[in-house]
Amino acid sequence: MLANLPASLNLMRSLKSVSHESYIDNPMYRIIVLDNLAQEGLDLLKAADDIQYEVRPGLAGAALREALADFDGAICRSGVKLTADVLEGNCRLKAIARAGVGTDNIDKHAATRAGIVVMNTPGGNTISTAEHTMAMMLALSRNIAPAYQSLIEGRWDRKKFMGCQLAGKTLGIVGLGRIGQVVALRAQAFEMHVLGFDPFTSADRARELGIEYVETLDEMLPRVDYLTVHTPLTDETRGLIGPKQIESLRPGVRLVNCARGGIFDEAALVDGLKSGKIAGVALDVYSGEPCTDNPLFGMPGVVATPHLGASTEEAQTQVATEAVALMLDYLKTGTIRHGVNIGPLDAKTLESLRGFLDIAYRLGLLMAGLHEGGIRQCRLTYRGEIAEKETSILSSVFAAGLLQGALDAEVNLVNAMALLDERGIELIEERRRDMGAFRSAITAEVITDQGSRRATGTLFGHNMPRLAEIDQYRIEAFLDGTLLVFRHQDVPGIIGIVGTIFGNHRVNIAQMAVGRAGDQPGGMAIGVLNLDSDPPAAALTEVLAQPDIASARVIHLPPPGVRPAWLLG
Repeated sequence: MLANLPASLNLMRSLKSVSHESYIDNPMYRIIVLDNLAQEGLDLLKAADDIQYEVRPGLAGAALREALADFDGAICRSGVKLTADVLEGNCRLKAIARAGVGTDNIDKHAATRAGIVVMNTPGGNTISTAEHTMAMMLALSRNIAPAYQSLIEGRWDRKKFMGCQLAGKTLGIVGLGRIGQVVALRAQAFEMHVLGFDPFTSADRARELGIEYVETLDEMLPRVDYLTVHTPLTDETRGLIGPKQIESLRPGVRLVNCARGGIFDEAALVDGLKSGKIAGVALDVYSGEPCTDNPLFGMPGVVATPHLGASTEEAQTQVATEAVALMLDYLKTGTIRHGVNIGPLDAKTLESLRGFLDIAYRLGLLMAGLHEGGIRQCRLTYRGEIAEKETSILSSVFAAGLLQGALDAEVNLVNAMALLDERGIELIEERRRDMGAFRSAITAEVITDQGSRRATGTLFGHNMPRLAEIDQYRIEAFLDGTLLVFRHQDVPGIIGIVGTIFGNHRVNIAQMAVGRAGDQPGGMAIGVLNLDSDPPAAALTEVLAQPDIASARVIHLPPPGVRPAWLLG
């Protein structure tokens, strides 16, 4: 029933112009295909009962808005732009299926507000992108492109193009999601030794895949002969491989990026090639696309392609047929798979959980910032009145917060649990109906290869999330904005020292909370500061240099009252 909610909302709208009897007797759905789609996908639409479809690529603006008003479903690739203005006021469209992974061309907030489910096909291009990665590695190793060019120019330079084999070499993979795992399997077939780094994949899961797991990127870099990245482009991964990282690499290393432009610092790659530190660079993606002018183009040791990772007939066929299947399943049965905006949640349940949905999401973001090492298990304990509610939804929201910045895919309460499972992370729920210090509380524990971290959140009033505990330290802190979480010796003057450092760097402290493990002074304590702005690196360095401060982390949470679009309801 919950899964049918978005369809039901749109169905009620459509009944304004169609009688109930005629709609049930003749349930004909209309689907518009907005980009060129592989013929196999169109054949599925043609063969489907009770379906009419039209292929109308190239629509934009008012023409696109008018067209969408006449259809129940829309299937697209990346060519069309489904912006807020073309979705606004649409009372018929029930679902959008993207034949591909990225949904940047769809305004998901506007779609959610209009009751439109957005789905994508995250696995359709996995093999093609992994194979392209291997092709780039081989092209670098055997000088394929320059050797061919020499023949075109009438030269036979066999000695000039001496290469190296992949067998026996060490490959480092940053990002062990779908594509990273498939690359690892293929590299092992070439008899390569594979290292893997992904803070959201456990060492146990890596071992199952035959991958040697490393705890940090810094640990991986000096050991690899080849390095490939398979992560989303986020604030954390932008410029992930820059001058500092290149300095720590082995001489003669070869780097491959078929993921997202911007993960490699392209200027640093140029310097590394000129110095001889880097033997080869293979790029399929760029900071700005389309890209026809780049300082790397034409340099010795560079292989570059125009974003061809998913450009195979098989990949396009798979994403087309999967997108059509998603659309047909949703329209005919209400089934939502690979949803990327709103989850199957009715208004009554949403309202009863609203405050704790916010807490669960913020706890997920907090734990993503606190944990160290690859995550193996998450344990959520619901205590008090909240234990009587639909806690599986809260667990999904926590998982979405935990994974929010780690994946290329959109993460929400629909797909978060599947993404956790894909990475071999177990999530365990425990319910305790007895009340502790609060009427309701959620405790989240994240267990990693290096230990565990725990935090408890509760709700003050109807809509004020609060942090009540970190590890064994009791505390009362605001769960919003920019946080500095630091462990320190429980001695006089620590708060004053930290305040002075931030004052010298013009960083204002909005709120402050400290907590002890017990009732007596001494030992270790925890501090949480809510800051009005990000502290500069120099300020954080000064804080960590204090002998009585053991650790300090900056964690970003949403401002008060701000939730992701799929939690707005």
